[in-house]
Amino acid sequence: MKTVTAFRTQEGKNEIFKAYDEFLQGWDFPYEEISIDTRYGKTYILAGGDKNNPPLLLLHGTGMNSIMWLKDIKTYAHKYRVYAVDIVGEPGKSDARQLPLKGNFYADWLYEVFNKLSIGKAIIIGISLGAWLGVKFAINYPDKTDKLVLLSPSGIGPQRKAFIFTALYYGIFGEKGTERLYAKINGNKPLPASILQYQKLIRNNFHYRHEAIPLFSNKELAKLSMPTVLLAGSKDIMLHSEKTAARLKTLLPQATICLLPEEGHSIVNPAEKIKEFL
Repeated sequence: MKTVTAFRTQEGKNEIFKAYDEFLQGWDFPYEEISIDTRYGKTYILAGGDKNNPPLLLLHGTGMNSIMWLKDIKTYAHKYRVYAVDIVGEPGKSDARQLPLKGNFYADWLYEVFNKLSIGKAIIIGISLGAWLGVKFAINYPDKTDKLVLLSPSGIGPQRKAFIFTALYYGIFGEKGTERLYAKINGNKPLPASILQYQKLIRNNFHYRHEAIPLFSNKELAKLSMPTVLLAGSKDIMLHSEKTAARLKTLLPQATICLLPEEGHSIVNPAEKIKEFL
């Protein structure tokens, strides 16, 4: 199998890391940077909060890294020991090699992360691909998953086939088109300028996956015995939120389902919406 790495060039990787560090330098919060070795490569983690508090893991979406969680970490850290994990194969500071989505590679990688951090059980909050990973992990390691919070999760409902055509259309209009596309992904709300520029930098230097994100079977999803919360935006142009919600409610009637009418795929400030469920 051909090895695919996250970054197109070393120069692009350096630029993404430089911007990453600039975000951290401007972050008014006491944090730790943790680096651990796994059989799938180095894993980088931003950690904050009292070490004696219950653990909470944050898993970002594809084409991003743990920088997306900086505001949320501050909110969760009042009650939890928070670990924002850069997923391997994504444009963060973990190993750049992309693992296959088929099979249990990513679940097994996260299991090693749990063990290296001496975490017995944790709340897992993930968005998009990170939510898919949270589900995959919880199916394989339910005893490690205290609660599962899924934001715009992949792998439960179908993707919107029209999204690729929408992206191509806005691509015709150059940088302005890209900004409009990101706003639509964000529920028709413009991104903060610093995040928009970072997203553009990643877009120009990241190897986006061509592999389809696998859908979970009914049998797999029915294994989610832990408390599960779904938050999905009605304005999501990438995934069918209503179908995602309906399928999860059918298979997990005990799950908490929240459709957010004004949100898109990138749910804004999710910690404020989630903390009432924790």
